[in-house]
Amino acid sequence: MTTVALNETTQPAVQSGQKRVGVLLVNLGTPDTADAPGVRVYLKEFLSDARVIEDQGLIWQFVLNGIILRSRPRTKALDYQKIWNNEKNESPLKTITRSQADKLAAALSDRDHVVVDWAMRYGNPSIKSGIDALIAEGCDRILAVPLYPQYSASTSATVCDEVFRVLARLRAQPTLRVTPPYYEDEAYIEALAASIETHLATLPFKPELIVASFHGMPKSYVDKGDPYQQHCIATTEALRRRLGMDATKLLLTFQSRFGNDEWLQPYTDKTMERLAKEGVRRIAVVTPGFAADCLETLEEIAQENAEIFKHNGGEQFSAIPCLNDSEPGMDVIRTLVLRELQGWI
Repeated sequence: MTTVALNETTQPAVQSGQKRVGVLLVNLGTPDTADAPGVRVYLKEFLSDARVIEDQGLIWQFVLNGIILRSRPRTKALDYQKIWNNEKNESPLKTITRSQADKLAAALSDRDHVVVDWAMRYGNPSIKSGIDALIAEGCDRILAVPLYPQYSASTSATVCDEVFRVLARLRAQPTLRVTPPYYEDEAYIEALAASIETHLATLPFKPELIVASFHGMPKSYVDKGDPYQQHCIATTEALRRRLGMDATKLLLTFQSRFGNDEWLQPYTDKTMERLAKEGVRRIAVVTPGFAADCLETLEEIAQENAEIFKHNGGEQFSAIPCLNDSEPGMDVIRTLVLRELQGWI
């Protein structure tokens, strides 16, 4: 959908009595380009969010602007280049999220008063552009859909923060709903299990165990009350029950730690090293916390952690794709959206 910038005096495209319902899918974000300047812009926005780095004081500002933004963009750009969608000149996360929105729109096409769009919390298309576009289509009710199965303040809450900031600038605000986390929703667990079983059936080897790797978080955030860790545990336990596995066959780990603080453990990379050294030779990794494949799954897990595993004695490694825009993945999104739109459609 074409993004339309609005101000308070812009007239809606649809007249009164023909109001529509908007659905806005939101994922984390991505650089616009796979080079140091593009990554620098993205990292600055991301790491300047007090939901992500809670202490935004002078010390952090010095570290961010004097150290991180001077060196990290170059190295991260190289990582993005490994997974970049060169045909569309965009990250896979952007390609997949757009497809999720398109497929959801097609699934709801029999309801011509429902309009679907998509946005990124950081980068483009922005949440503001998505809300503006839905309002321009005549939507006076909007359902925001943070594509995070497990809630955390640094993901789901910051989406809500930005949505509220956009609405705060509007005189005529649309009515808002936000989908809840779906970390142990039956449709989500079933889709995860089905995707794992389907993927394993295609492998030329049988994994000795599966690692469920979730994005990490500073332990202090959980100590202050963030429910994220408990949601990850609940997802993993539900998945174990569905697959008939115990904790020795389906492990829970956390990846992507950053900085010197203690993060949620066990760490994915350290687990890969330990398992290989203990004699595990065949392994598969699933990333249930990601609704779409991105840098953290395609590069960090499928490449970096695969190398760690093999370097320490492992032999066969497989990264299980995220649900993405697959049929099971779209079943989850469609089920979630239709449930939260009750009374509106």
